Amino acid sequence: MSNSEHLATVMVNAFIDAVENGVDLVPVVADSTSTAKISPFMKKFPGRVVNVGIAEQTLVGAAAGLALGGKIAVTCNAAPFLISRANEQIKVDICYNNTNVKLFGLNAGASYGPLASTHHSIDDISVLRGFGNIEIYAPSSPLECRQIIDYALAHVGPVYIRLDGKALPELHDENYRFAPGNIDVLCEGNDIALVAMGSTVHEIVEAATQLAAEGIDATVISVPSIRPCNTSQLLAALQHHRAVISVEEHNINGGVGSLVAEVLAEAACAIPLRRLGIADGQYAIAADRAATRARHEIDAAGVVKNARELLTARQ
Repeated sequence: MSNSEHLATVMVNAFIDAVENGVDLVPVVADSTSTAKISPFMKKFPGRVVNVGIAEQTLVGAAAGLALGGKIAVTCNAAPFLISRANEQIKVDICYNNTNVKLFGLNAGASYGPLASTHHSIDDISVLRGFGNIEIYAPSSPLECRQIIDYALAHVGPVYIRLDGKALPELHDENYRFAPGNIDVLCEGNDIALVAMGSTVHEIVEAATQLAAEGIDATVISVPSIRPCNTSQLLAALQHHRAVISVEEHNINGGVGSLVAEVLAEAACAIPLRRLGIADGQYAIAADRAATRARHEIDAAGVVKNARELLTARQ
């Protein structure tokens, strides 16, 4: 695996390997063949991809029907349209009926940048956390992404996998092993805990490096498994710090920041928490990724700034 890879490419390669190994997998797209980078799969297995056209509700309903017919159905389209347009079908056809469908939310967060709020998906995790029985994952690196997909295809039941729209560098070595529910502690410190999901994990890794140069010792925690989540493990990783910051390219409500807040509050753990993301009542700005993350303080510089403020207030 290359040092930096688009997660949709990882997804398609996983699909190809699955079919070659005898898995009866059927990708369903909504005129999203380019978004899904599914062309290599279509060349190898012509006729196996179902394209319903620009009809996301039909996409999800068709996937549920394929699953009820014994197939492993995987939907591959942009996260904002999958979650917003097909919300009722996900709730009823997939979750309530517990169908064996794997939903891939592509170009999640503000990946579409200048295309603005119609194309941003900053509420997908919060929406799906409100649905009862769907597992939710947000990989941060190519290797982790592949392991999550391999797990999801073997698991029987609904799964949502949130994929970033940009190529991401590798964070893990070949010894890394994903396990549902587990958090991923990338480095350990004593002063402040930095927690993120998906592509913003790279921002907190860089922030921790910059903070170390200032003598601030940060723990870096990735949460690839939103549901299930080993909350006892997460609490244990957080509770000895002076402060906690969560970082996500998602609204601060309902995502990883809310998950961290719930864990701390339910344990009566009086550690200051600052949730960085798209603020309550706001939308992400229409801009490229660097400008968007800088404006909402979810880039490394924003994390460092907020870490300094929190720790200064705690002195």
